[in-house]
Order: sequence, then C-alpha cells, then structure tokens
Amino acid sequence: MNNIEYSVVVPVFNSENILNELFDRINKVFNELDKKFEVIFIEDGGSDSSWEVLGKLKKENPEIVTAVKLNKNFGQHNATICGFSFAKGEFIITLDDDLQNPPEEIIKLIAACQEKESDVVYGVYEKKKHTRMRNIGSASIKITSKKFLKGTGKGSSFRLIKKEIINKITEHHHHFVFIDEILLWYTDSFSFVFVEHHKRPEGKSGYSSRKLLSLVSNLIYFYTNIPLKIMVYGGLIVSFVSLVLGIQFIIKKLFFDIPLGYTSLIVTILFSTSIIVFSLGVIGGYLSRIYLVQNKKPSYIIKKVL
Repeated sequence: MNNIEYSVVVPVFNSENILNELFDRINKVFNELDKKFEVIFIEDGGSDSSWEVLGKLKKENPEIVTAVKLNKNFGQHNATICGFSFAKGEFIITLDDDLQNPPEEIIKLIAACQEKESDVVYGVYEKKKHTRMRNIGSASIKITSKKFLKGTGKGSSFRLIKKEIINKITEHHHHFVFIDEILLWYTDSFSFVFVEHHKRPEGKSGYSSRKLLSLVSNLIYFYTNIPLKIMVYGGLIVSFVSLVLGIQFIIKKLFFDIPLGYTSLIVTILFSTSIIVFSLGVIGGYLSRIYLVQNKKPSYIIKKVL
C-alpha cells in the first residue's frame, strides 16, 4: 500500500557537485517533519557525471530515491513532466537542482498548502539572485503569461501540486510543455508564499538568452493566437491607410494636377509587400508547430531507470 505523502521531483542538468548536498538537505527536512517522502531525479542529458552520482544515491537510499536518465536533453519542463509520471506522493514538489531554492523552504510550501488548501502553492521571491539577463528573461516570460495567457504573472519552478492535478497533467499531450500554463487549464486554485532565493553555488544556468527568447516565442505560438490577431488587425490598419493615401493621391492628381511620379508607387509596393511577408512568416510559424504536433513526437524518451 502506498503511503508516501510527498514526492520531490528534481530535473538534473550538469550538477554532479551539488546533488549529494541537495539530497541530504531534502532528507533532513522530511525527517524533521516526520513525513514519508521520495525523491525523483531526472537526469536531462547533461555532459558531466551526474548520472553516476545519482546511481550512488540510489544504491545508498533504494527506498527513497528514483533516478531516471533521459535519452538526450529535453528541457526542464519536459524532464519535470517525466518525473510526475513516477511520483507516488499525495503532494508533488518541484525543485531545481542548483540549490538556489533552499530545500528548507519546502516547509513553507507545505504549511501554506495546509492553511489555504490550494491545488497549487508557488514559492515566490522578493528578490532573485539570478544574473541581470536571466532576471530580464524571467520577467518577460511572466509578463507574457499575464498579458496574453491570462496567467498569474507570478510563480516559479519551486511549487507544490496536489496529486489529482498531477494526474491530469500527465494525461496532457502537447509537443511544447510549459507547466505553469498547463496548470491554468486544470485549476484556478493558486496560492503564493515568499521563500528565499540564493546565489547559485557553482556553474551557470542552462537558460541562455537565446533559450529564453525561444521559450517566450513558443509560449505565444503554442498557447495563444496573438500573432494571428496582429495579422488581422494589422491588415485592417494597412488597408485603411492605403485607402486614405489612395484617395489623397487621386485628389492631388485630379484637382491639383500634381505629378506623383514613381515614389508613391514604390513606397506603396514596399509597404504592402512587407506586411505580406510578415504575415507569411507568422503563418509559417504556426504551420511549423502544427507539423511538430502532428508528428506526435514524445515530450521525452527514457533511457534508463534506477
């Protein structure tokens, strides 16, 4: 009979020197709480010796640790979704592998969940200890979520989620996975608690500026129709402006006999062509993503489980 109360899901990417400390601190937290727990590590195609470290942790803690190795790097959200499929606890906690979220702050998530009975509890920060570019990228994602996707505009990868919501998420099929947006489809019961955020002890984030920009782009394409709306309204505006300019040119020619020359024609052609090319680019973006979805590629591929 399963009586595990909490499952901690940790996506791992090039963190060989941190994993032992991370597990020890998680273990200490739940021993102090006197709660039965498990830790699920998902090795997401890194290039260091993280998998060997996880193998040792599994050997030393066979009843607590589950280690899953993915076939290649699928990204943090896909790795986390993979971890959900192994989780047996009544509550699932997602935690990064870099110790920027101190495991000791798990206590705050649990307390908030018990107090407010929310489906999802997010740990949020008064001040992040990321680099300036990473903070800008994270802010862009939150703004995009709030303005275009009707999201909370808050949140983080440090969260506690009830098992019934996790069950729905694991049944969800989507090529591009962004957990915070998927959660919005299945619940509106969110709460937030302030937690500490520390500097990364070593290494650097796997989210480069290019990856963050790609993430924002995919969020807009996969979860909204904003680019299509821009095309529609942009086309209406261009049509109206073209009509006004056309009437203006006709009046000048008929009543004032002003020679128009080739300038007006060239400007009009270039302007309309640029709109057409932009619209085709937007349509191409959607078609490429429809193609990916139709291919039904899996969000992750498991290579080995310990």
